[in-house]
Amino acid sequence: MSDNQNLLAEQRRALILDEVRRRGGVRVNELTRKLNVSDMTVRRDLDALARQGVIEKVHGGAVPVVEASTHEPGFEAKSGLELSAKEDIARAAAAMAAPGSAIALSGGTTTYALAQHLLDVPDLTVVTNSVRVADVFHAAQRIAGGSGQRSGAATVVLTGGVRTPSDSLVGPVADQAIRSLHFDVLFLGVHGISAEAGLSTPNLAEAETNRRFVQSARRVVVVADHTKWGTVGLSSFATLEDVDAFVTDSGLSDDAREEINEYLPGLVVAGGREAIG
Repeated sequence: MSDNQNLLAEQRRALILDEVRRRGGVRVNELTRKLNVSDMTVRRDLDALARQGVIEKVHGGAVPVVEASTHEPGFEAKSGLELSAKEDIARAAAAMAAPGSAIALSGGTTTYALAQHLLDVPDLTVVTNSVRVADVFHAAQRIAGGSGQRSGAATVVLTGGVRTPSDSLVGPVADQAIRSLHFDVLFLGVHGISAEAGLSTPNLAEAETNRRFVQSARRVVVVADHTKWGTVGLSSFATLEDVDAFVTDSGLSDDAREEINEYLPGLVVAGGREAIG
């Protein structure tokens, strides 16, 4: 990590978080050498990451926060993490949505970023259980002005249901709505993805709703940054064999890429090297 003095704060903090998670803890003096920045800069970065709840500061450094498999962060807590990665993923995934197709977007901050890129894809029918995703399309329509729908604007169907901390609608009402529909492509955000547990979430009701999404889609595309690989939530709702493509970012390690390619037919690494198995 040499010659990183010109990194944006967001990129620098992503590197710090990755180092903390990979090594199980780091010291401030180690980070100052690796990042070639001042002691004060590192401490400010650690303060910011601690406020986001992703690390715990200890004397002289930081350690990762060990989350219970039932812990579900709120939308705001997750929205500030891995911003560059989510943008790279969103741009790559948006290219997979064909004009005029019926797509589904699950809840999450990565699908929220994706929704903003899908505004340029004409004549989509979008089904989502995310209040935030629906708001993206609604806001775009409002900005367009006028009482009529702008040409090529997406038709959006928001499922009902019970709202989760991540602003997704889940439960029997959402499940029933999704069960009766069929999608060309499902863009699925996940809490965790691993070879052993597949796709998982800490929310039992969300697991069932996501299971319905997967069953109703002809093609399943997981959109998740590299920190989600190896994370396991309380409830699994799909296996890696159920996934057609996994769009992630260039922070994914080489070992993880090799392992994923053993299970998935398509791995897309956005913003860097691309590997398609």
